[in-house]
Amino acid sequence: MSEITFDIIKEIAQPTPSKIILLVMDGLGGLPHPRTGKTELETAKTPNLDQLAAKGICGLIDPIAPGITPGSAPGHLALFGYDPVKYTIGRGILEAVGIDFDVERGDVAARGNFGTIDEAGLITDRRAGRITDEKCAELSQLLDGQVIDGVKIFVRPVREHRLVVVLRGEGLVPEVTDSDPQKTGVSPLSVKALIPPAEKLAKVANEFLAQAKVILAKHHPANMVLLRGFSQHPDLPAMGEIYKLKPAAIASYPMYRGLAKLVGMAVLKTGKTVEEEIQTLKKNYADYDFFFVHIKGTDTAGEDGNFDAKVKVIEQLDRAIPEITSLQPDVIVVTGDHATPATFKGHSWHSVPFLLYSRWCRPSKITKFGESSGATRLPAAQLMLLAMANALKFIKYGA
Repeated sequence: MSEITFDIIKEIAQPTPSKIILLVMDGLGGLPHPRTGKTELETAKTPNLDQLAAKGICGLIDPIAPGITPGSAPGHLALFGYDPVKYTIGRGILEAVGIDFDVERGDVAARGNFGTIDEAGLITDRRAGRITDEKCAELSQLLDGQVIDGVKIFVRPVREHRLVVVLRGEGLVPEVTDSDPQKTGVSPLSVKALIPPAEKLAKVANEFLAQAKVILAKHHPANMVLLRGFSQHPDLPAMGEIYKLKPAAIASYPMYRGLAKLVGMAVLKTGKTVEEEIQTLKKNYADYDFFFVHIKGTDTAGEDGNFDAKVKVIEQLDRAIPEITSLQPDVIVVTGDHATPATFKGHSWHSVPFLLYSRWCRPSKITKFGESSGATRLPAAQLMLLAMANALKFIKYGA
């Protein structure tokens, strides 16, 4: 199939009054429960989503490609219509921008977790029991402000166990490995340069981590810092310019707010709950024509291995669907950025269910929205094209 470039999209995209709502349940994709043979989405009572599914298009998307496990950033970039292989964003810069840290050119940011190590130095909990926001702020302050080899280090809290580390100085190159092995029962990794110019950053990062271990020694369970996603500010084409949209993001978690900013969305102030996010949507509905609404709870429950909790988050969003449909959007898309099956306790390579509702759909006539609903299977980056088409935001291509 020919590649649909952003230049082609710019040619055929047109501004219209029609509105698109993209509801992203983070980590929506699941695997069958051993007892029931049903995924979390198939287990959940979702009469409102099922009604949309029956009137719309249902199927599966692959965030990157079949068999490839996506991170959150490429998973979301694909949903916004960006090629997640061509356009890459590091986790660190996403977190930093998401908390409104004033990132300067040349800064390198890393995503951090407060974690727990035992007396042998092995990781027993990558999230330190999900410490409170207040504890995260307190410990971040203890680590903030170090200067190592002329590099100033800023440490800022994000939420629970998550923090951001920003390194500012001359000659910093982000091509280094992570210290977070992303599994327990092993030691944190040394940061290593992937190319010779990154040696300075690797040396500074390792010294910072060594000092953090000493400073945090008496603060069990948060007695270590794990870093990943060293990155700098990317240059991305703006979503509004590509699609002729006025896009807005409604997300409570900083990383997704940061991602939205980097692709040119207005980021709206909102609360942490699904109900608060829907109220933000309603309050701002007249001012934008594309809304990205992010639901984090599905992913958190999946990573914790809590099948029932993930089901409850899905049901919570389903109860909010009538409030969304009452706004009469022209297109509603419901999907996830990747799969986080509770039985797997992490991101996986499995395809993700989607539904797209508009008055111009050829209905799938599906009775239950889930992983088994519909035969359509798409690269995730093509879902944005379908949303635009169903909102009548494309003119004809060619003569």
